[in-house]
Amino acid sequence: MTHHLRASTEIQAPIDEVFQFFSAAENLEKITPPSLRFQIVTPLPIEMKKDTLIDYKLRINGVPANWTTRIPVWQPPFKFVDEQLKGPYKTWVHEHTFEEVGDKTIMMDHVAYELPFFPLGEIAYPFVHRQVRSIFSYRKKTIQQWFGE
Repeated sequence: MTHHLRASTEIQAPIDEVFQFFSAAENLEKITPPSLRFQIVTPLPIEMKKDTLIDYKLRINGVPANWTTRIPVWQPPFKFVDEQLKGPYKTWVHEHTFEEVGDKTIMMDHVAYELPFFPLGEIAYPFVHRQVRSIFSYRKKTIQQWFGE
C-alpha cells in the first residue's frame, strides 16, 4: 500500500541559491536529525545529475540501515526526484519542487512510500508515518535557520 507525505517550506532566498544548496549532497547531513546518525558513504563531492547514485548509512530507532538513492529526474532549478533503490522501505520516491515567489522560494516535497512485508508491515504505519513527519519537521526548521529565518 502506497502512503504519501506532503510538506511545504517557505525559504527567504532566491530559487537558484536554494537549488544550489540541495545540489550539494553533503547538505543532506546538515538537515537530517542527529538521532538518525545519517552519513553519506559515497565519496564527496558528488556531482548531482540524472541517474546519480548515492549511498548512505543511518540508524532508524538504533537499527543500522544502508540506503542507495538514484536521481531519476534532475531539472535545475525547479525539480528533482530521488528514489530508494536499496533501503528500509519497499519503495520510496521523493519529489522536490521549487517555485520562486517574489524574493523567496517555496519548496514542496512529495514522498510516496511503501512499507516492507505487506500486509504485516502496515501495522507499523502509524509509527513510521509519525517518524517521517517528524524528520520533515526537523528538516523544515533547519532549512529555514540555514537561510537566516
